[in-house]
Amino acid sequence: MAIHSTVLRGLFVGLCAFTALAHAEIHKSHAIAMHGEPQYSPGFSHFDYTNPNAPKGGELRLHVIGGFDSLNPFVSKGRAAAGMAYLDNSYLYDSLTVRGEDEPFTQYGLLAESIEWPDDRSWVRFHLREEARFADGEPVQADDVAWTFDTLMEKGKPFYSYYYAAVERVEINDPRTVTFHFKASDNRELPLIIGQLPVLPKHHWQDREFDKDGMLPPLGSGPYRLAEAKPGKKVVYQRRKDYWAQSLPVMKGRNNFDRIIYDYYLDETAALEAFKSGRYDWRHENNSKLWATAYRGPAFESGKIVTDEVSHGNPWGAQAFIFNLRKELFQDEILREAIGYAFDFQWSNDNLFYGQYKQNRSYFDNSEMAATGLPSKAELALLEPYREQLPEAVFNKEYQPPKTDGSGRPRENLRKASMLLKEAGYQLRDGQLYTPDNKPVRFEFILSSPAFERIVLPFSRNLKALGIVANVSKVDSSLWVERIQNFDFDMIVYRMGQSSSPGNEQQEYWSSQAAEQPGSRNLIGIKNPVVDALVDKIVAAQTREELITRCRALDRVLQWQHYSVFNWYSDQYRLAYQSRLRHPELGKYVGMDAALDTWWDSTAK
Repeated sequence: MAIHSTVLRGLFVGLCAFTALAHAEIHKSHAIAMHGEPQYSPGFSHFDYTNPNAPKGGELRLHVIGGFDSLNPFVSKGRAAAGMAYLDNSYLYDSLTVRGEDEPFTQYGLLAESIEWPDDRSWVRFHLREEARFADGEPVQADDVAWTFDTLMEKGKPFYSYYYAAVERVEINDPRTVTFHFKASDNRELPLIIGQLPVLPKHHWQDREFDKDGMLPPLGSGPYRLAEAKPGKKVVYQRRKDYWAQSLPVMKGRNNFDRIIYDYYLDETAALEAFKSGRYDWRHENNSKLWATAYRGPAFESGKIVTDEVSHGNPWGAQAFIFNLRKELFQDEILREAIGYAFDFQWSNDNLFYGQYKQNRSYFDNSEMAATGLPSKAELALLEPYREQLPEAVFNKEYQPPKTDGSGRPRENLRKASMLLKEAGYQLRDGQLYTPDNKPVRFEFILSSPAFERIVLPFSRNLKALGIVANVSKVDSSLWVERIQNFDFDMIVYRMGQSSSPGNEQQEYWSSQAAEQPGSRNLIGIKNPVVDALVDKIVAAQTREELITRCRALDRVLQWQHYSVFNWYSDQYRLAYQSRLRHPELGKYVGMDAALDTWWDSTAK
């Protein structure tokens, strides 16, 4: 019987596809890098930024402001207790892989003994270690991994549904092997971020409601167990001496304290005084005034407390006064630009910050992803298809935030702002500015930290000179969190942190879809098709060079849309700690708070 030519073509295409799949190179390794090769080869003994001989013992007391009402950090409901990390390094929960903190983005096997993937990264397979155990002695199995993923996607924080949106399905190959299949094969980051998945015990939750049993004592496979939790007072973690992974190279020199204690305080003033009197051990100071004036006294003079400034190469991202574009008032780009002229960074730095900061000018500051100078040819090639949708300045000017003379009343800048507003149809009557459709320009700036009042009030006074009423309101931390999660604000201070290898998380920061999802990190409410397209290109970058170029292109678009009023940043960590504490030489990309698991107590035996 003759076979129709269409059938023959179909058979030929299918055979070719099968042959290509059969010959596609499959990689299997102890680690997977975003671009290039892992820094540490198979059989490495420990990460260079850890001290494998660090003594175990002692305790580390830390502080937290506010309170908590949940022991489940994976859901939106409630405020989780300190230390309940839910991505990668965690006291309680091991993940499939852990990050190498001294390279841009490489994941090394933890629960996973080995990682397998094809050239196109259309799937990733994890082979779990036979010795991996939860704290109750039950083995960590592929079924736990699949259950965790499904549960977090269905009931977890919005973060998970964005971060893992490109996963098509999860396949259990055998009790210790699990495969994640992806919807598209142009996302190199997916195998790495799947590795960051914290694995929860299915058997522990089988007869419980995951998104409702918030104060259920947690069970994980990590290096610590929860020893005590008193809402509003403290959380205590006890090191597990039977921790299954303590001898693995990725864990050598880490998790050195026998006990980690978080004490809760109502405000930073009380917390700082408690630190100076020896009530807890370690502070990462973010307040420049306090760093310049408060870290003195007998404990510092005697050397009992050490102060230290540690330089780092971590991307800062951006800290800014951000607009909520969901508010009709802030839909006008001209108004947003004009408001930016009222902030006098130079005066703030000279008079409030003791000259300790640099001015933010990029959403990727302190990194090679920051857009500087004019666009490169590669950036222009990315931006050109969207020319009609973008300000001309994106193509021919370097963005710089308004410069001031440091007088505190930047008259020249305020004149520029007034001209912009007048040309756009705004009117000033009896000291009040009105929009072109005759609505008063007034909004609320909410704060959760009293420390920001001294910064925001001068900004508010300058806005008043333009006829803009910006009322500054303080709210307690729990109400602030609730309002932010529900986008119930006009303007806030917000830091948009960045990693050394931006990827899928950019969708939650900037995408139109995230703008509609309460609890997402697109607090600004950006709905811009050009931004959406550029974020997709960042996620699909195949090389480090492509990633850098695409981030710079996105940065330029964000800069020139005036979505925020940039603040400041520092490329140093300001630390104060009890002199008995020690830390190793820290890697370039080691985040200071994350690096605490490499510190130790020198008095421990």
